[in-house]
Amino acid sequence: MTIQEAKQRFGIIGTNSVLDRAIFKAIQVAATDISVLVTGESGVGKEYIPKIIHGLSHRKHKPLVAVNCGAIPEGTIDSELFGHEKGSFTGAVGGRKGYFEEADGGTIFLDEVGELPLGTQVRLLRVLETGEFIKVGSSKPQLTNVRVVGATNVNIMTAIDKNRFREDLYYRLNTVEIHLPPLRERKEDIHLLFRKFAQDFSQKYRLPAVRLSPDAVKTLEEYRWPGNIRQLRNLAEQLSVVETDREVNSETLLHYIPELGQRNLPMRSTDSPLSQSEFNTEREILYKVLFDMRTDLNNLRQMMNSLAGQQQEEQVPSAGSPSLPVVSTQRPMPAADRYIETTLSDAMDEDVVTNLQDVEAEMVRKALDRHKGKRKEAAAELGISERTLYRKIKQLDL
Repeated sequence: MTIQEAKQRFGIIGTNSVLDRAIFKAIQVAATDISVLVTGESGVGKEYIPKIIHGLSHRKHKPLVAVNCGAIPEGTIDSELFGHEKGSFTGAVGGRKGYFEEADGGTIFLDEVGELPLGTQVRLLRVLETGEFIKVGSSKPQLTNVRVVGATNVNIMTAIDKNRFREDLYYRLNTVEIHLPPLRERKEDIHLLFRKFAQDFSQKYRLPAVRLSPDAVKTLEEYRWPGNIRQLRNLAEQLSVVETDREVNSETLLHYIPELGQRNLPMRSTDSPLSQSEFNTEREILYKVLFDMRTDLNNLRQMMNSLAGQQQEEQVPSAGSPSLPVVSTQRPMPAADRYIETTLSDAMDEDVVTNLQDVEAEMVRKALDRHKGKRKEAAAELGISERTLYRKIKQLDL
């Protein structure tokens, strides 16, 4: 089966290359019985991978059992997964089959496997290695023939370092890892997904389908999408039900995602080079910092000279009194002043941008304080665009 055929069969929408790679790996491992670990943020659609693996395997006529490990209380999860005998604990009025017994011959999907308690992880490791499990309250081992697919949105290696996940279970479960990208890395798929969701809700609620204006499409593509596809689907449903105007623009989106104004601004990685426009902006703000510092130092120097002059007048000797040495008002240039003069000269003559991140941060902070957090007015005072100020706030961690 090709990637496109798998997308059509299982209802997957998208053209992203990382997504295609994940689907390709799922198709390749489907014919085997090896364990698979699906990784990715919450809401990226990890549940589609076990459907592909099970649907294309020789187990497709047996059950596919999906278990949300994070939703089961720690005290009952062993019973849910492996079953229990009558009277094994309070409330166990009868025996019960667990998910591993129900899925015998098929596939079991353990969603949020990283949330399993350590004791349950030991039981799961035994199932993966020998196919054996023991019901709660029983001493008789039972065999099961299941294919295990796990999924997690947590960093398993970090959990191992914190002794929250067994390293041996990780390597036994992670025979093949399939990673799904977050929605913010699938910008080309956002509009496709929105149109699909809008059409689905149009049929469900018997309303005309909502559509996005070009500026709304651009706004959604620049948004970070912390809730990924699940959040996009919820947005499409809200717009379908609430909005009377079937064309949605970026201003309308602000009513549903207020943080769009803060989160849809691009940030430059510290490892990526500056573009020419960014370089010019950086240079301009540094020049302004240097000029302001020199002005402050000049004012301070004038104040010191004035004070020195007053002291000299007070010490002028009267007639007949012994002469006193004249105090020179000409003072050597302070080290800080010399530094600013040299740095400014170098920056202007040699076109070199000096690293004054601390000074720059203080300048931005004071501008924000003076305007009570109003970024538009602070940006105007600093002589930069509001977009650049947003980036500076993020970059300087203000």
